[in-house]
This record gives sequence, structure tokens and C-alpha cells, in this order.
Amino acid sequence: MISAGDFRNGLSFEMDGQVFQVVEFQHVKPGKGAAFVRTKYRNVKTGAVVERSFNPSDKFERAQLDRRDMTYLYNDGDLYHFMDSTTYDQIPIGAAKIGDTLKYVKENMVCKVLSYKGEVFGIEPPIFVELLITECEPGVKGDTAQSATKLATVETGATIKVPLFINQGETIRIDTRTGEYMERV
Repeated sequence: MISAGDFRNGLSFEMDGQVFQVVEFQHVKPGKGAAFVRTKYRNVKTGAVVERSFNPSDKFERAQLDRRDMTYLYNDGDLYHFMDSTTYDQIPIGAAKIGDTLKYVKENMVCKVLSYKGEVFGIEPPIFVELLITECEPGVKGDTAQSATKLATVETGATIKVPLFINQGETIRIDTRTGEYMERV
């Protein structure tokens, strides 16, 4: 059991038959009244984020989430196939559970497959990926008083903003959490 006073970012807990993960927390001790814990948490299955205040003594069951490294193999319509690198077991995961998390992931990249009690509920792509730019307009000199950017399409089909000096055929590093250009490789 874990109390609300022990909440930390990333901690998983069960409440009302659902599994939640703490996104943000703040211990509040007002001048008058009892202390409380202001919490923002995410339902790991639906992705819904909720804000709520808890009494620090409220008790919850700790949830053990399983994160396994698996290799993304291929997409077959609405199914995405992953392989466990140690046992070579392959599992198909539906597009509804993945959403757009594989926007920057190409075949044979290792991702973390998230599951709770054997049921897969999500994918964590690598934090940084290196992708080839397949389509990009040439940079135009001119208004560069600000950091000027242009749109580029990478080999997975995703479109991101890159600086003007980046050209088609170059490989760049992308932060998958924000979808931002990091550097040229």
C-alpha cells in the first residue's frame, strides 16, 4: 500500500479498479486547515488526465507496470507487430492502443511495450531517433531575424519543422516526446 503523501512523478497506483500514473503532484499545507496533495494523474489505459486533491493519509494499492524492450517489426493494416528480443515471441498490437506514438519509429527500432497484468496498453518510443529527410523545400534566405524554420518530411512520413540550412537527404536527430528537431547527424 502507498499513501497519497508518498506520491512522486511516474508512480503507478490502483484506484476504483483502474490504473493511474502520477504526472504531477504538489504537497500543499495551507495556513488554515489540513494539508492535502494536489495531483494530476493519467489513466494508463485510456490516457485521460485528471486533476484531483487527496488527503495525504489516503491509501492506494501500488500498481506494477511491465515495461519490456521489444523490436518494432512491421505494420499490417490496423495491427503493429513487435518481437521480444530475448524470447523471439511476436505480439500484434492494435492501432487504437498505439495512437500516434510510432510517428517517428521505423522498422527494427527497439521500443518499450507497456503492459499491466499481461494486457498491453501502450508503447514508449525511444527518446531520440535519427531519421533521413525524404522531402524538403530548399531554404530561402531572407527574414532570418528570428529562428526561421521550414517543413520537412522524414522517412516515416512524419512532418516536422527544421532550420533553413537542413536539406533533403540529410539525417537528423528528433526528440520523440516533443517532435522537435534536435541536431544534424
